[in-house]
Amino acid sequence: MATVIRLQRGGRKKRPFYSVVVMDSRARRDGAFIEKVGYFDPCREPDVIELNVERIRAWEEQGAQISPRVASLVKRFENPELVEKEKARAEAKAAAKAEAEARAAAEAAAKAEEEAKAAEEATAEAESGEAAEEDAAGEGEEQADA
Repeated sequence: MATVIRLQRGGRKKRPFYSVVVMDSRARRDGAFIEKVGYFDPCREPDVIELNVERIRAWEEQGAQISPRVASLVKRFENPELVEKEKARAEAKAAAKAEAEARAAAEAAAKAEEEAKAAEEATAEAESGEAAEEDAAGEGEEQADA
């Protein structure tokens, strides 16, 4: 029998909870399993991972395949400092993204301010041009009257 160590989904809609189980590879994801070797709760902060690594290694020695997601969970469970590095990297990435968005917003505001100033200058120029034309037209009429 080909066995695999994988996640079995539980929980309710949009609130997943996963059991790490050993099961026949032909069985459905949420079907019957041979042994439960841990669980994973991604909805809590920080993620809760509880695994029986000894039993996982015993099943591996017997030929069970580990799914990629369970392999990453085992790695995180055995090396908690990796989780801290991942969090620090994610926080730095989020801070950089927020800084870039703030910079883009400031540039957009500066550009909008420049456009408003240019429009204001154009309006003032047009008004002074109209006033000059009116003055010239008025002087022409005065000269014609004299």
